Amino acid sequence: MVHHNGRPDLFKGPATKYSAEELSEIISDDKTPVFVCVDHEENVLAHAFCISRQEKDNAVLTDVRTLYIDDICVDEEARGKHIGSMIYNEVLCYAKEQGFYNITLNVWACNPGAMKFYEAMGLVPQKVCMEKVINDHDAGTRI
Repeated sequence: MVHHNGRPDLFKGPATKYSAEELSEIISDDKTPVFVCVDHEENVLAHAFCISRQEKDNAVLTDVRTLYIDDICVDEEARGKHIGSMIYNEVLCYAKEQGFYNITLNVWACNPGAMKFYEAMGLVPQKVCMEKVINDHDAGTRI
């Protein structure tokens, strides 16, 4: 809902990111490692869904292996207890152990709390995706 509240023009709400079938595929695929943090009663407090990526034989990019964090989420009731830091550190340890070059992720500008968290974890901007929402008042100028 954070994304829907920040950008209702792009994000539906409330919505579930993955279907049961998609979750099953993700969990069974070695290229999409999943990290889960649970409490003593096996309640899920946080998760991180990752994707192993590598550009091979690209004319411009090197062949480094990247661990992309597709989704990281901490239950609202568990926030402020360093659960996010713990699960991110598990992802980082896994990436180091598996020989990845880097960890990447996308964070929406409408989610400054996530941006602050990732910066505190040591991540820095790699690239910036920009947009212009087109509306009826945008005339544009052709040359």
